[in-house]
Amino acid sequence: MSLDTDTVRRLREGMTRGVLSFPLTSFHDDGSLDPDGFRAHLAAQVATAPGAVFPACGTGEFFSLDEDEYRRVVTIAVEETAGRVPVVAGVGYGWAQAVRFARVAEEAGADALLVLPHYLVAAPQDGLVAQLEQLAVRTTLPLIAYQRGQVTFTADSLKRVARIPNVIGLKDGHSDLDRLQRLTLAAPEDFLFFNGASTAEIQARAYATVGVPAYSSAVHAFAPEIANAFFIALRDGDDGTVEKLLRGFYVPLVELRDRVPGYAVSLVKAAARLRGRRVGPVRAPLTDPTAADLADLENLLTAGLDLVGAAL
Repeated sequence: MSLDTDTVRRLREGMTRGVLSFPLTSFHDDGSLDPDGFRAHLAAQVATAPGAVFPACGTGEFFSLDEDEYRRVVTIAVEETAGRVPVVAGVGYGWAQAVRFARVAEEAGADALLVLPHYLVAAPQDGLVAQLEQLAVRTTLPLIAYQRGQVTFTADSLKRVARIPNVIGLKDGHSDLDRLQRLTLAAPEDFLFFNGASTAEIQARAYATVGVPAYSSAVHAFAPEIANAFFIALRDGDDGTVEKLLRGFYVPLVELRDRVPGYAVSLVKAAARLRGRRVGPVRAPLTDPTAADLADLENLLTAGLDLVGAAL
């Protein structure tokens, strides 16, 4: 497949302009998809000028969506962005299933795909490369590989990945900066990298030291005022504001997140609901926060917003 250089350019420009936004997928209380709620949430996200939006990825509970729901989510994202920012849809599982989702995303008008870690099994480096090769020859869309969990590329493997014509970048969720530095040095200069760690702001300064300043922000899904203030402070070298937000909001958020597996998504959705966003509950196997954790989250969110002059 030929490379879509315009999408690469738009993504690169977006990464320097704002955080990468991973919108939540809205559900009704009975667990069914809420398209109108998602549309309103997505519109609110786009209005705060992210660098790109990534619907139906980890924060958007891709793993719980069927193909029809996925199609509606990606279609709404394309409609609401209206070309203002790139739309990068998540795909995953084995390559045969990833291709099915990729075709849906193509038809819906997505600009690129984020290839989430494959399902269940550990795999050798040759298999990780082959997974991307099999998907790349079956879609016209640019691909961004995502290494986390059971997916970890060596520098030699990344060189092979970067030679696949429509693989344009890597999202890193391991936070192994030694390995990441080796990957950035092994890749072509125009290869895109971004920090995809959970609560990526915590490690944003460290990632920048190895040449990866761009990052995704789950906080942007519920408090774009905080996420954007942090991004601007980091970009401008305002260490005082960066440290104020880390101490007063981000570190306590991580401590709360780490109380229960799955809170990396559940807390984000709960915080969005606290702010009146129509996003609904998480789907099993995730669980919504306990009453005690929700109270702590509300106090923390109020304090974080106060730090940037905003209100709940």
